[in-house]
Amino acid sequence: MAEPDESALRVRPGCVPPEPPPELIARLTNRRHSLSHQQIVDGILRGDRAVLAQAITLIESSRAADRELAEQIIEDCLPHSGNSIRVGITGVPGAGKSSLIERLGTFLIGEPETTEQGQKIAVLAIDPSSQLSGGSILGDKTRMQSLASSDRAFIRPSPTRGSLGGVAQRTREAMLLCEAAGYRNILIETVGVGQSETAVHEMVDFFLLITLTGAGDELQGMKRGVMELADAVVINKADGANLVAAERTRTEAENALHYLPRPPNGWTPRALTCSTQTGKGIAELWKCVLDHTDLTKANGWFSVTRRDQTRRWMHEIIEQGLRQRFESHPAIRKRMEALEQDVMEGRTTSFRAARTLLEIYADPKPAEPRSGD
Repeated sequence: MAEPDESALRVRPGCVPPEPPPELIARLTNRRHSLSHQQIVDGILRGDRAVLAQAITLIESSRAADRELAEQIIEDCLPHSGNSIRVGITGVPGAGKSSLIERLGTFLIGEPETTEQGQKIAVLAIDPSSQLSGGSILGDKTRMQSLASSDRAFIRPSPTRGSLGGVAQRTREAMLLCEAAGYRNILIETVGVGQSETAVHEMVDFFLLITLTGAGDELQGMKRGVMELADAVVINKADGANLVAAERTRTEAENALHYLPRPPNGWTPRALTCSTQTGKGIAELWKCVLDHTDLTKANGWFSVTRRDQTRRWMHEIIEQGLRQRFESHPAIRKRMEALEQDVMEGRTTSFRAARTLLEIYADPKPAEPRSGD
């Protein structure tokens, strides 16, 4: 029997958006190149948010010319970076990561310094990428609207573009540019899935896990995973009728942390409660971050960790560069598809196919025929 025209089961074609006019495309494309290399560097160093956003767009571009310019900008800004506290933030779904970041950011930009102004804060939110466009699904400033309205805050969602664990490939470089622009506090929010936590942990000074009340089973499951990385566990939404349950969950988290190996830097991970609704616990949370920073700077672990992260970054760049060169090699591209088909259809093993491609890459010249053959 035919389905009725208005059946909810029928998938109806969506509305195709109109193609942007050519003059608009040209204007947006040219805007990226409207500033010179030195103008971009100077703009970043004086804290121009528009120029900083343009530089990060260059970093995220896959065009070779953009990438070359981005690397030059990063090298010029590198001596001005590193003077910040880098905090990675992850958490279970629905834990309120974005709400907590907004509340914490608002607290920081409102804290007086010697200049009687608040601290500048940059938020790099790792957004899941659209499989169609490759861009951020959540979009810029759709969250944290109150924080985004401050001229002392810079919020930038970064599309993952399918990189390992959902971590944006260029987040580390964007972080360095933010530091060069004078942002003393860098918060990196992960999508909270897969291996993204490990990757973000390897680029920050302090790693924060946000969870909720009644998450005992989830905490147990995380015990040998994310909780081993956490410098602090925060139980969010500790307010109203949920206050007693939040304190109970904090105790459970504290007990779980007690049984984990103690970090070599001498820090004892803490379990805290907070509420993004009332603001209770936000100041204590940041004091925990500062306590960790003071301790690790005093015993030398802060600089040791930063140097180790820089070394790992170099190796990641090498691995990415080698993979790009490998996959773009003419001889590899010529054989890759056929060998992939052989593997999928069982005519050869993955090991043998990979070894063949690596041998081709190492010596792309065809073997010389031996005499007598």
